[in-house]
Amino acid sequence: MDKQQIVVGLDIGTTKIACLIGVKDENKPGKIKIIGHGKVASVGVVHGVVKNILQTAETIKHAVTLAAEEAKCSVTEVYVGIAGQHIKNMKNRGMVGIPAGQEYITEADIKRLIEEQRNVLLDPGDEIIHIFPQTFLVDNDELKNVDPIGVSGKQLAADFHIVTGNQSNIKNIIQSVKLAGLAVKDIVLEPIASSMAVLTHEDIEAGVALVDIGGGTTDLAIFANGVICHTHVIPVAGQTITDDIQKGCTVLRDTAEKLKVQFGSCMPESLNNDVVSFPGYHGMPPREIAVRTLAGIIKARTEDIIDLVNYEIIQSRMEKQLVGGIVLTGGGSKLKDIVNYTSYKTGINARIGTPDEHLSSFGDKKGEGISDPIYATGIGLVLYGFEKLKEEEKKEQPTQKTKEEDPIETILDEEKDEEIKTKVETKENGNNGWLSSLRKKFDTWLTDESID
Repeated sequence: MDKQQIVVGLDIGTTKIACLIGVKDENKPGKIKIIGHGKVASVGVVHGVVKNILQTAETIKHAVTLAAEEAKCSVTEVYVGIAGQHIKNMKNRGMVGIPAGQEYITEADIKRLIEEQRNVLLDPGDEIIHIFPQTFLVDNDELKNVDPIGVSGKQLAADFHIVTGNQSNIKNIIQSVKLAGLAVKDIVLEPIASSMAVLTHEDIEAGVALVDIGGGTTDLAIFANGVICHTHVIPVAGQTITDDIQKGCTVLRDTAEKLKVQFGSCMPESLNNDVVSFPGYHGMPPREIAVRTLAGIIKARTEDIIDLVNYEIIQSRMEKQLVGGIVLTGGGSKLKDIVNYTSYKTGINARIGTPDEHLSSFGDKKGEGISDPIYATGIGLVLYGFEKLKEEEKKEQPTQKTKEEDPIETILDEEKDEEIKTKVETKENGNNGWLSSLRKKFDTWLTDESID
């Protein structure tokens, strides 16, 4: 293949390990092509946590090999998703002083404020994964939809949403990837990655709760006013539903999974009296189960999941700000009737989120298959990687700025030269300032001092 810059996302889940390789579509700005993907059954992972490093390393290697062969490229580093019930979040307000004589707040002040959050007291054995700024204040004056860079003041403060994880579990992920012959470029909270794949900037501004129902965990991320407000990982998901069917119907796990996928629903009342027949164990006579009975088993566990999601939404005090409603994604979102059931249980409109908006094509096929919700995290990791590359490119650019690039420098020059002032004002009036501000706010999340 041509020498294009690739980004590789690695979704290490409880039921599957998926590797996706993406490149930018030069003909469609903002879109990516998935040029290779590999998906294998997960081994050694329990509820999103790597338990057996050797087994997980082997399955990672298998998934990456499949993707690399399809993409006809070599893979050396990956962006990895992280979940599991060890994930925690906390709120903190931090502040820094602005040096005497400095006329306005700079990007360096914001970075210094973010770095200060690494000194917050954590539970033993935990470490910080992400630091998300939410609201900035200058001299105790809250900045609403105003970029703090360029604001004059003596003190800069901000409210932060901090995501932490267990050091041992993080180390197990890194070690598994290394044993597979790869380097970890960055570790990303899975609902953050999924949100990048299925949500738009309008969703994040309006207010939305992303619910990623995977195999081992259900991941929640709540956004409003352009920032992330709450995250939580629930250790109950699709695999638990399969376990319930296996026990309730006394069948093998594979059979239970097939029954769930092909005939399952979480609303028995919406079904007729049909009966499903399935093979008996080792030559025993075929068995039957009413679809309503099957749905009753599924509903009981689905109710637990949605009740826990609703509880977290209420705890976040964001339920009345979710103009965009609840967006369901992940493999569990494909369960029949789950959208209607979620809306009914929470009183909030729900819909399915797929990553197709960001895909231009998959090989020679128009996003076919890859736009499935099960790949939301993997595609989100690829998108996250491209955003990080964009930030790195900005840092590598010369520090000397032109008048057009530095608004403060432009202001100073305007005071000296009225003619320049007129020209600059004319140029700036044609720019989409609000859109640039929103983009900058989103990009700030991606420079959140994630794990090296």
